[in-house]
Amino acid sequence: MTLRKGIVLDFGGVLTTALLPAALAFEQREGLPAGALLTSLYLDPEGVRRTQELERGTLTQTEWNEAAGRSLGVPHDNLMGRIFADLLPEHSVIEAAAAARRAGIKVGVLSNSVGRSPWDLYHGYGLESLYDAVVVSEDHGLRKPEPEIFRLMLDMLDLPAEECVFVDDTESYLPPAAGLGFATVHAVRPDRTIAELEALLGIPLAAGG
Repeated sequence: MTLRKGIVLDFGGVLTTALLPAALAFEQREGLPAGALLTSLYLDPEGVRRTQELERGTLTQTEWNEAAGRSLGVPHDNLMGRIFADLLPEHSVIEAAAAARRAGIKVGVLSNSVGRSPWDLYHGYGLESLYDAVVVSEDHGLRKPEPEIFRLMLDMLDLPAEECVFVDDTESYLPPAAGLGFATVHAVRPDRTIAELEALLGIPLAAGG
């Protein structure tokens, strides 16, 4: 097996704690039925369209908040921030990424945006200083799983796909990356993610490893 020289990490659900528990906690706080938020975002065609426009940067977070608030029947003020209020840094993966960089591995972050104002998902994570390349979808008018956004990241890392690993908690984003030549890791549990990266890179990444 050829050892890989680069890692491309999703942000939400990889460098942060899992998204689903945060969404369920939001529903509970707002008195919504379990699954109401996910249905609105991922099953309702209009909700899906709005979220994809947000990711491309053609819809602002404020506009998304207003429309999603109407759809859910909840106040729209800082809705995105309220939805993800329980997200925390996933320190074990962040530390593994830092260990990879110390070992000479290039590490990029590739994220579908949720907008940056009034609430900034990325605030406090030091993306520009701690990673070799950062691609946030709204900055480029692209979104995962479009192949062009993966190619953009490869250009920024100056590596071919065959030398990189792509990690995402959304399983449907993995096949397009694999089609370009990436090795892929479905991020389900941080310890499993780190173990799979160690095998693909051939270096220890876990704390104490």
